[in-house]
Amino acid sequence: MSHKAGYINILGKPNVGKSTLTNAIVGERVSIVTSKAQTTRHRILGILNSDDYQIIFSDLPGIIKPAYKMQESMMDFVRNSLEDADAFIFVVQIGDKPENQPEEYEKIKKMNVPVLLLVNKIDLAMQEEIEEQLAIWIADFPAAIVIPFSAKLNLNTDLVMKHLVDSLPESPPYFDKEEWTDKPERFFVTEVIREKILMNYKQEIPYSCEVVCMHFQEDETIIRISVDIYVERESQKPILIGKGGEMLKRVGSQARVDLEKFFAKKIFLETHVRVADNWRNNESMLRKFGYKE
Repeated sequence: MSHKAGYINILGKPNVGKSTLTNAIVGERVSIVTSKAQTTRHRILGILNSDDYQIIFSDLPGIIKPAYKMQESMMDFVRNSLEDADAFIFVVQIGDKPENQPEEYEKIKKMNVPVLLLVNKIDLAMQEEIEEQLAIWIADFPAAIVIPFSAKLNLNTDLVMKHLVDSLPESPPYFDKEEWTDKPERFFVTEVIREKILMNYKQEIPYSCEVVCMHFQEDETIIRISVDIYVERESQKPILIGKGGEMLKRVGSQARVDLEKFFAKKIFLETHVRVADNWRNNESMLRKFGYKE
């Protein structure tokens, strides 16, 4: 029996549901999900395995116009994804228009690569609006397979999977069949903590933070973790910590709950706040944080 394998790269603007889609299909919490833009900063692979196929999903940062070097690096992940896809999923949402899509949308229209265009968040619309939206996208991108979808409610996931498997080339698996992501455990520690920062702080603070796992020691019943949380300016440090350390304790407590579910072990978590001046525009710090090679 032949085996299929390939890379499915997921593109779209911020907050259209790419990470929710990836998590739903892979069946693991590959990417953090919040309502804020720029939640996903890296290219994160989620690997779905069966006896007959292996699909490697690339969850990518939402496509934006970069304002500083970190965002330029984020968009490098997106640009590189145009070169290695066996198929694309391009995600839009109810109310989007073709003329408002980023240039990557026009690029993949011209590529000889299968594309699934998912019109997400149909759970928020009436049937008449859904049909109107589908007609717009079918007319604009006739080569794509256009599917109404709800990542939140998992609607039409089976239909998406059928088309994805059909689009895969014959190939042996790229990864061991027991793997479900390319990222190490430390990466997921930092992402869970960053998710809690995004949820608990407003304005610029969440976007000025980067989390680095400094220590990860796993014993039979407990994992001891120490992380450094970097901010860009000295004035941001007391805001992140909060009065009497209250805000940082809240972040740590919420993260610990999720990490204990993720690892199925007791978690001891230490957090330290550091200042790295203007790190989002600092080449050496961006390399340290994994945004550049």
